Amino acid sequence: MQPFLSVIIPAHNEETRLTTSLRQLGLFLSRQDYTSEVVVVENGSQDQTYTVAMEIAGEMPNLRVLHLDEAGKGLAVRTGLLASHGDYRMIADADFSMPVEEINLFLPPNQDADICIASRELTGSVRYNEPALRHFIGRIYNFFIRALVLPGLQDTQCGFKCFRGKIVEDIFSLQTIDGWAFDVEVLKIASLHGWEIREIPVHWSYFPGSKVNILRDSLVMFRDLLVIRGRARRGDYARQD
Repeated sequence: MQPFLSVIIPAHNEETRLTTSLRQLGLFLSRQDYTSEVVVVENGSQDQTYTVAMEIAGEMPNLRVLHLDEAGKGLAVRTGLLASHGDYRMIADADFSMPVEEINLFLPPNQDADICIASRELTGSVRYNEPALRHFIGRIYNFFIRALVLPGLQDTQCGFKCFRGKIVEDIFSLQTIDGWAFDVEVLKIASLHGWEIREIPVHWSYFPGSKVNILRDSLVMFRDLLVIRGRARRGDYARQD
């Protein structure tokens, strides 16, 4: 039976945080009146992330664990979304920095857009414990995202995004960036294809241990913005017939 919701969790070196997140998610989903599946994509970890995920899979019958040899959040997300089966498919960070209860804000009857993305910048959004430098650099990066690629979206980089299952192939078959800027590429493709993107205000907490090196990775991500802009202008993201 096709699940109503798939939750896809990319997991790279997440052995210390994954158990708590998965058990919390599993308890929440077990209390919902819709069917669900969870797909963990362990990619290129140097710790025991895969082993931890497989142990939890013994407790959660709706949990699948996929393994990739290569790292890259964009690669893991694409693999998980294309391997999942839900009517709605949601990307979630392994640390679950958004309360699990807010998952339902992204789903009918609360929302029915083609794509709903978590936003830390809208009225009603709340950030907890985020270092000031990280926030400042993130806002500068978002300024360039809006100026170069995606005008109008206030927060493209929060890790929680929900897609209608029927549009996943249309978008992710064209995704090429495997690193942190994959979000921008995916949303640009969706915009070009005419899918509705809606931002959802969330409560978001900063947890130490982020895999993003805010200075080094911001430079790579800025370079990727120029790549995305160039590909869009050349028509590389045109729908495949």
